[in-house]
Amino acid sequence: MTDKERLPYRPCVGIMLLNRGGLAFVGRRADSSDAPEGAGTWWQMPQGGLDEGEDPETAARRELAEETGVRSARFVARTRDWLAYDLPNALVGVAWEGRYRGQKQIWFAARFEGAESEIDLGPREGHEQEFDAWRWATLEELPSLVVPFKRKVYRRVIEELGAHAR
Repeated sequence: MTDKERLPYRPCVGIMLLNRGGLAFVGRRADSSDAPEGAGTWWQMPQGGLDEGEDPETAARRELAEETGVRSARFVARTRDWLAYDLPNALVGVAWEGRYRGQKQIWFAARFEGAESEIDLGPREGHEQEFDAWRWATLEELPSLVVPFKRKVYRRVIEELGAHAR
């Protein structure tokens, strides 16, 4: 049994990519059928790990490009502090090879300035395909789309960065 309290949080970044209409990009997870959250059940905004010594905005731009193909984004804001969530007890010791208790994330609001044809969910060299579908969502519906243990973080992202959707 893994002692959750002794594990660190995995440092990450997240991106609330906003279109001209104030809607946020969400992708449907392309997980395999044995994924803990369920295959293709959950949607989320782009996010990913922060490499050792990597600047958070640089990581956010990298993750956005890896997961969505988007490079035409203007970063306009970031959360003041890290936002963290804990994995459910059943996933501690399983997810991320048991090395983390959850994630701590810096989130960015970014304006999508390209054409939708730029969005490409296909796999990139060195990065597995994250999403198998995408759409634009209202900020109000975002928390209901994401896996339940991430909902509190999504609400905080909307509180801090949601004004940039207008």
